[in-house]
Amino acid sequence: MVKCAGVHEKNSINVNDVLKNIKHGADFSKTGAIGLFIGVVRGETFDGKAKVEKLTLEAYEEKADEVLSKICDDLTHNPGIVDVQIHHFTGEFNVGDDLVYVAVAGAHREQVFPVLREAVERYKSEAPIFKKEHIITEKGKSEYWVSEKFHNP
Repeated sequence: MVKCAGVHEKNSINVNDVLKNIKHGADFSKTGAIGLFIGVVRGETFDGKAKVEKLTLEAYEEKADEVLSKICDDLTHNPGIVDVQIHHFTGEFNVGDDLVYVAVAGAHREQVFPVLREAVERYKSEAPIFKKEHIITEKGKSEYWVSEKFHNP
């Protein structure tokens, strides 16, 4: 089994590992719904003005593991929530590659969906995970570190 939250090297776990981990949890019998968010590499920049060639993701791993675990622990205390897991990858990624798995298990779907959204929003704003976009424009190739704070609507 994998740990319940943290940063992992690309391809070290897959979505089936996360689901197995949830289903083997001590309180899984209370679960009636599992919500899953899979973040993938988009083929264009946030504003749609350039083509993304690849992404590089790095993390301050010790702190990121701590933050992701805290988010999961906090959200697991919501009514009806059985388990929350956040698994973020680091390394070099091509368009379409998986970047993150966020899973929420709960008694009912009505309880799962808002917690899933909150888990995604919190990891994006709180975890020290850094993304570099390698892009192609009409002027050629370039790369830059992305600040999610400037992209959230």
